[in-house]
Amino acid sequence: MSETGLIDRLPRVRGKLIENAALKDITWLRVGGPARVLFIPADEADLARFLAETPRDIEVNVLGAGSNTLARDGGVDGVVVRLGPAFARTEPLEGARLRAGAGALDKTVAKAAAKAGIGGLEFYVGVPGTIGGALRMNAGCYGTETQDRLIEAVALDRRGRRIVASREELGYGYRHSDAPQDWIFVEALYQGEADDPDAVTRRMNDITARREETQPIREKTSGSTFKNPDPALSEGRSAWQLVDLVGGRGRRVGGARFSELHANFLINDGSATAEDLETLVEGVRADIKALTGVDMEWEVKRLGERAGR
Repeated sequence: MSETGLIDRLPRVRGKLIENAALKDITWLRVGGPARVLFIPADEADLARFLAETPRDIEVNVLGAGSNTLARDGGVDGVVVRLGPAFARTEPLEGARLRAGAGALDKTVAKAAAKAGIGGLEFYVGVPGTIGGALRMNAGCYGTETQDRLIEAVALDRRGRRIVASREELGYGYRHSDAPQDWIFVEALYQGEADDPDAVTRRMNDITARREETQPIREKTSGSTFKNPDPALSEGRSAWQLVDLVGGRGRRVGGARFSELHANFLINDGSATAEDLETLVEGVRADIKALTGVDMEWEVKRLGERAGR
């Protein structure tokens, strides 16, 4: 990556601009090269101005908690935006509604809703990451998705313009939205229902216990690696079953492996590179395609450039 002049081309901000920030330190898989500049905006207005005044030829990406991101070894030759505490607020509202910043952890939103006696958002306790990522990919678990509870989302586009989009306008599907790629979500408004806080908390505890029994949540993992394919194409098999079918469970490349507990979870044993992880996944993906004809789609977002490319 070029080392000259990028930060000098960026507008003045009230937040933080950090050069050559190590992405491996802020992603759950703990791999990846540096971002030439990491930007942590002070608030929405700071982010809007940054987007409006940053030259269009400079690449701008957003990174939430890094739970669903594979940062490549070659790093990011541009700016990575990370939403800080100003975007992590939650606010219960009348009518069993809740407003949440896009930088809030999903589990924090679930807990805030429970405390306020709002049911319906407890599924978020089982979703790693932040609300921004949940809005982008219609995140969910155990039968409930973001679209089921969302009223509207607020985003900034690449020109810094503020957009308020309804659930219908976001064009949600399975682990997908039609939101333009240049949008950075900053806020969401949810509709729940009045419920007993203790009852909501019990349901959250049940979700947590279920995850701990079936998923390697205490390891360096990014969660589900592949999206579940169309059942009509996969003969009803889910992603983990297809990984199993080609002997992917426990398969390794360097320090990377697919979990023995849940075959669709990608794990860094501590010594993996991003190239190890990507090579492993692409190998399993090719085997599934060759055996079944199913073209598996990554659920993990890949960010940056592969080393030496």
